[in-house]
Amino acid sequence: SDKPLRLPLQDVYKIGGIGTVPVGRVETGVLKPGMVVTFGPTGLTTEVKSVEMHHEALTEALPGDNVGFNVKNVAVKDLKRGFVASNSKDDPAKEAANFTSQVIIMNHPGQIGNGYAPVLDCHTSHIAVKFAELLTKIDRRSGKELEKEPKFLKNGDAGMIKMIPTKPMVVETFSEYPPLGRFAVRDMRQTVAVGVIKNVEKKEPSGAKVTKSAAKKK
Repeated sequence: SDKPLRLPLQDVYKIGGIGTVPVGRVETGVLKPGMVVTFGPTGLTTEVKSVEMHHEALTEALPGDNVGFNVKNVAVKDLKRGFVASNSKDDPAKEAANFTSQVIIMNHPGQIGNGYAPVLDCHTSHIAVKFAELLTKIDRRSGKELEKEPKFLKNGDAGMIKMIPTKPMVVETFSEYPPLGRFAVRDMRQTVAVGVIKNVEKKEPSGAKVTKSAAKKK
């Protein structure tokens, strides 16, 4: 894959005698032992000691591979599901301050307006996101703008919406990293809308931990 690494974590294990082992699927790019990875949204940066799939060591993991990888000097509590591993030297993953998405409302019984805060399922993260601003209502087939700043959207409507995560979260534009740029909107125990991310405003990490081995390799 010619895109930079993105590997959303599904889980993190502590394995006796080995240490901390995050697990997930490579969505884009490659993961190799010796690589220095940065985990978004926190910016924690460390070296990958080894990469395994089905209990076999790999020299590189490619898109679609479900792998576990051992990281140096990182506590299990410093990583969690929904974090995204990336190459520290190649467009590292960052926290999204806000993002703009094209959304289609499908199963919502009422109407959706500014301030709505459902849960977004995007890659492995599951985080409440505030619909800060309904920017436009659009024709879902042609993409043409029908209305600026609609008061609300209802079933069958599509619109561009500015969203703000309620907790630190990593998302990407659909055009750059498709698996991290599409989502389902969950409310009332069902999917009420689906969307793709058009644009992301990112935050620079502040005071992120960089392990000694990672600092050496910079």
